[in-house]
Amino acid sequence: MCRIAAYAGPAIPLENIVVRPVHSLLEQSQHATEAKLAVNGDGFGISWYDDRGALGLYRDVLPAWADDNLINLCRMVRSPLFIAHIRASTVGETTRVNCHPFAYGRWSFCHNGQIPHFRVIRRRLMAALPEHLFEQMRGTTDSEMIFLTLLANGLEADPEHALALTLDQIGTAGDEGPIKLTCVFSDGETLYGFRHASTGPAPTLYVSEVLEHGGRAVASEPLCGMAQRWTAVPPDTLCKVTPEGFELCPLTAARAA
Repeated sequence: MCRIAAYAGPAIPLENIVVRPVHSLLEQSQHATEAKLAVNGDGFGISWYDDRGALGLYRDVLPAWADDNLINLCRMVRSPLFIAHIRASTVGETTRVNCHPFAYGRWSFCHNGQIPHFRVIRRRLMAALPEHLFEQMRGTTDSEMIFLTLLANGLEADPEHALALTLDQIGTAGDEGPIKLTCVFSDGETLYGFRHASTGPAPTLYVSEVLEHGGRAVASEPLCGMAQRWTAVPPDTLCKVTPEGFELCPLTAARAA
């Protein structure tokens, strides 16, 4: 499974989340503790926003620990909101276009998990995309398809309802195994986190207490290595993080609408 770390708050160097913590995302690339695989070496990526809301994106197929550019970038770039992802591939080959985060307009998105019956529903999901989003597709992952489907389902207007519609379109996997979907995404103003599993536990996701510089982090594993300082995001609950705090919104009502 992949690992994710993201941040919203006063502008800070990316390295404060990605590199410097004792259990940073870079550390998790080789020593993850809450995933099936300890090593996540199938590429990495970062999306970040400047103080005007403009979106930057850097992705590569190297393992995160093997690219000096990542450390230099994280030291030099400051941002009030960013998302970082390290990949352990399940669907799609190891290529740059399959690395997360994915971006469209002002939105960036990354995913941890898998849709085990993706090969069965892929064509149906593709056919449901409007032309402008179909033309946006570059890779072969279930993750990119989830992102484009969310956009098609009205992500910009109502993220909760878009998630509910997307889960309904994904459907059930039958005997092929449980659907696992934990994602983090943003429009440059609010940072969102969500986790879901059709059966069994969903891939982990936590939101931090207020950090020393005033922001909050969202991560697959607590970056300080101390879980008591972090709140686990409940399954089927949308976590909304802003510089003012965070809110947990159960998806039940949205799915029933």
